Amino acid sequence: MQTLILTLHVVACLALIVLVLLQSGKEGMGVIFGGGNTSLFGSTGAGGMLAKLTAFLAVLFIITSLSYNVLTSSRKSDDSAILDVKLEDVQPAPTAPAAPAPAAPQTEQKSN
Repeated sequence: MQTLILTLHVVACLALIVLVLLQSGKEGMGVIFGGGNTSLFGSTGAGGMLAKLTAFLAVLFIITSLSYNVLTSSRKSDDSAILDVKLEDVQPAPTAPAAPAPAAPQTEQKSN
């Protein structure tokens, strides 16, 4: 399924590029092939047909982009480096019983 959508996407991209490059101002595609107003595509030229085909391919491009994104992101990856990491359990260091502090000699204060 992914291969089909990706192939459609690439074809739509290439065709869209060609169609956009073929559109030239107000003349239409008939001028490119050497025709005037009475070209291969009728008296109105290729403007209507090129615009409709370009719009169709633009919609196809968006649909294939979104569907390929949904297909590839819904699948859980087995080789995830972040989600499978187990953090180490932090245990407090054992505390030894505190040794009693040596008694400091008391000095008498002399009053003057």
